[in-house]
Amino acid sequence: MARILIVEDSPTNMMLAVQIVLASGHEPLEATNAQQGLAIAAKELPDVILMDMHLPDIDGLAATAALKSDPITRHIPVIALTAAAMKGDREQALAAGCDDYIEKPVRYKTLLAAIANRCT
Repeated sequence: MARILIVEDSPTNMMLAVQIVLASGHEPLEATNAQQGLAIAAKELPDVILMDMHLPDIDGLAATAALKSDPITRHIPVIALTAAAMKGDREQALAAGCDDYIEKPVRYKTLLAAIANRCT
């Protein structure tokens, strides 16, 4: 069982992500903004982080860059979750340090596969 930190400000998207994580036998940790997510990541050291790219305080790109620049959290895989599916968004997320990129609406099997790939 992996511990998955979900950083998501939308209650609906959070509920969906939590249900997917629970259904796959993993433990969800929840943060509703980037600052909270950074604090939880440093304290709990989850196995994977699901990072929304559009957060109210700090965007997901900057939050991911902060995680990857911190020796305590840089090893944690970050999977970008975003409704922004414009040309170049995937490359921008990967350049910021995201290990994977999934477009919303999230497909159950796609998310499970991405988590499984990062938890092995």
